[in-house]
Amino acid sequence: MYNIPFQTIDWASVVKTEHKGETGTAFWQTLLLNGLRVRLVEYSAGYLADHWCQKGHSVHCLEGEFISELQNGEAFTLTKGMTYIVSDNLSSHRSVSAGGVKLLIIDGAFLKP
Repeated sequence: MYNIPFQTIDWASVVKTEHKGETGTAFWQTLLLNGLRVRLVEYSAGYLADHWCQKGHSVHCLEGEFISELQNGEAFTLTKGMTYIVSDNLSSHRSVSAGGVKLLIIDGAFLKP
């Protein structure tokens, strides 16, 4: 399905972009590869996403902790070493981080139902 040759990623050379949350800020470093998006994302302390997301993701917590809130009222705390995965349009979710967190997020066409 994907044709991505072997490559290494030097995240120190990938530009950070800033995305304001309802509170706090997210910093994204993004790599786009033929229908696949790979990001290192850092949420500042006090971060609350400014929207409910319908996009599918594979999210791995590298440092810190955050809560993934679902619009149905469920909430899941993820800490260093934990991962969640969801396909597109299967949940409305948003991230909250009291103390800040660093995540590896992968999404793309492979998560479409």
